[in-house]
Amino acid sequence: MNRKPKKFRRGRKRKASIADKIAFVLAAVVLFAIGIFKVAQTPSTEELLSNAPTEVAGALQSLPITDEAVKKTQENIPRYKRDKFGARWADVNHTGCDTRNEILARDMTQVIYKPGTHDCVVLSGSLDDPYTGETILFERGQGTSEKVQIDHVVALKDAWVSGAWRWEDSQRLEFANDPLNLLAVDGSANQEKSDLSADGWLPANKSYLCDFAVRQVAVKKKWELSVTQDEKRALADVLSKCQNKTY
Repeated sequence: MNRKPKKFRRGRKRKASIADKIAFVLAAVVLFAIGIFKVAQTPSTEELLSNAPTEVAGALQSLPITDEAVKKTQENIPRYKRDKFGARWADVNHTGCDTRNEILARDMTQVIYKPGTHDCVVLSGSLDDPYTGETILFERGQGTSEKVQIDHVVALKDAWVSGAWRWEDSQRLEFANDPLNLLAVDGSANQEKSDLSADGWLPANKSYLCDFAVRQVAVKKKWELSVTQDEKRALADVLSKCQNKTY
């Protein structure tokens, strides 16, 4: 009396196992087919750039390419050090005012200057932060000044491995203080960005993505710096959605 139920139970288990295998195989085939379709539909960097504004697309296409592995390992490149780009926030244009204060004054509104500094030292102001889209009230002082930081859009370390290691010290100092490559931004966003290039970090503020990509390309074009293939594609992907913007 006990054998038949055992056979019956074995039969049910065997059938369920076969059904599971068939379902698994069918699912694998479907997923494989979907994967092939997605790969086939992935546009190339050139296709992405065909939808980007012509001038900036041409500038990005003209940039030299750096091998990703070389950039990461800094093979044949001297070790990066911040002091290779000179003193922080020098007065390179000899106005009597350092670069940090000049960028704060340029990018903020409702600016109040420290008396007796010939409108140089910024005490407070309001920043519409391009990276987060938030409004930040800046006040100079210990524990508050870092709420607004000056970002190198093309990070100094990125510039170093992209070609700046070959430059003279004076050229690196000029690059570090170039207003084209500087933005007053939210301090935490600046720390998050760190020394990453566009393939590793983009602003959370979607409305600023086009301007960010254009500025990155403009800086690298001006200073004849290279990009990696991944970086180029990331920039091209952003720029392909900027058809209606003018520059």
